[in-house]
Amino acid sequence: MSPIVQGIVTIIIGVGGCIAYFYFANLVLDKVIFPARGEKAGRNINRANAVRPWIFLFPAMFALGLYLVYPVIGSFIRSLYNRAGDEFIGLANYAQLLTSDDFRIAFFNNILWVIFVPAAATFFGLLAAQLTDRLKWGNVAKSLIFMPMAISFVGASLIWKFVYAQDPDIGIINAIRATLGADPLDPLQIPFWNNFFLMIILIWIQTGFAMVILSAALRGIPEETVEAAIIDGANPFQIFFKIKVPQIKSTIMVVWTTITVLVLKVFDIVYTMTGGNFDTEILPSYMMDFMFRDDGLATAVAFVIMVTVLPVMIWNIRQSRAEMR
Repeated sequence: MSPIVQGIVTIIIGVGGCIAYFYFANLVLDKVIFPARGEKAGRNINRANAVRPWIFLFPAMFALGLYLVYPVIGSFIRSLYNRAGDEFIGLANYAQLLTSDDFRIAFFNNILWVIFVPAAATFFGLLAAQLTDRLKWGNVAKSLIFMPMAISFVGASLIWKFVYAQDPDIGIINAIRATLGADPLDPLQIPFWNNFFLMIILIWIQTGFAMVILSAALRGIPEETVEAAIIDGANPFQIFFKIKVPQIKSTIMVVWTTITVLVLKVFDIVYTMTGGNFDTEILPSYMMDFMFRDDGLATAVAFVIMVTVLPVMIWNIRQSRAEMR
């Protein structure tokens, strides 16, 4: 069967299946389970109306349970078994992680990423949003700042490999060092600080995202409050930090938590730039060290990542709801 015919058949089956599901589900509900006739007609109509939303929600909840909840439970159960998956060892994999120096390094590096990247990306995004709104060519500047968002993490990493190249004729850092008479070095092999060189890549990518969201929030601030502050004698810094920033505080928190969730899952940059070497390991790259070799440990690391991400996601959802209200 040709791909075009296969696609058309899939669409027909999918759309037709949805229509058939909702039609027959309503038919069974109204005619068989809660028929609107007899002495209990009124009560049956109320019951049918109470049940009907759950019929519409059921396919989504089933798919969510199948593709989200089941893998989480399955991963946790797998993390309680040994490398081959044929012997129950309880929390031994988690105990092994706690005694591993590599895991502690990865966890510490992840904390550095969580502290530094969301704060820096949000700060530069807010700064860019404020400054570009004041420029005639602000839209051009915004497009240039937002452009890295269109680049994959691997692509961005390859670009920054040139920036960090040890050859002074290629790498900007070593070109500056050569100008100052210093010997060339590999920034990605400098312990501790190489983590920050990697973080700069993600900040470069995410600043555009923060700028777009925060720019929209800044434009939503009522002009009356800014004009009143100007009349009261406030300078531009006071207007920005004491008038504008407090009014978009909830949006700033949403941007910050969204980038935090992304940071806790980032893998490509570290894997492409250093492969986790030179003490740049983070939890996702550490998990990859055990993938296909020790699924018990790998799923234990995955579960630790999920537990770490979960509070931030809950906070993010609450902030998003507060922002919508």
